[in-house]
Amino acid sequence: MALVASGHAGRVSVGFIGTATYDVLPRVAREVRRELPDLELVLRGELLTPQLAAGLADRTYDVALLRPDPVDRPDLAVRTLRSERLVAVLPAQHRLAGRRRIALGSLAGEPFVMHPSGHRSSIHDRVLAACAAAGFEPAPAVEVAETATLVVFVAAGLGVALVPEPVRSLGLEGVAYVALTHAPTVDLAVATRTADDSPAVRRVAEVVARCVG
Repeated sequence: MALVASGHAGRVSVGFIGTATYDVLPRVAREVRRELPDLELVLRGELLTPQLAAGLADRTYDVALLRPDPVDRPDLAVRTLRSERLVAVLPAQHRLAGRRRIALGSLAGEPFVMHPSGHRSSIHDRVLAACAAAGFEPAPAVEVAETATLVVFVAAGLGVALVPEPVRSLGLEGVAYVALTHAPTVDLAVATRTADDSPAVRRVAEVVARCVG
């Protein structure tokens, strides 16, 4: 009982948006195992922000790493942890793949591999807004929910894409990540239920926040 009361034991479920699955999830798993060895930790990655917000509300998840922009709910406590630059993902043989930096407008007319539309993904709306600011509307080639699959589709030559910079850690062959001039950014946040007073949840949320920083 003492371990539970202090937050060192119990069960905590953590959900991650797709991009945080690659660089943050492994760190969280290692740190929780090291700091809280008696805690049962359940991790699930490759999720979208609306799924995570709903999962917090129905207690599927206790902690979520998500995009804060579309989350405005009094039942959720959301803390922004960092901003991430968007980068272009191009097929390795693309005419611009060897550049260190490109203007987003140079991709006008290219087919885009996109995250899901219809407000199912906050990144989708950010990509549309960034392209609009650059003076064009992207032509969607295909929509895909999982970021890893999105990058694979780019490698297969189905189009180009914009993703948050941490996706570079995927290390998939056949693509080039190219920085953008005046790169737009997206925020990453940790969220919990406002009324959740579980010591274990609080401890895991702090571990998640440290791993992002």
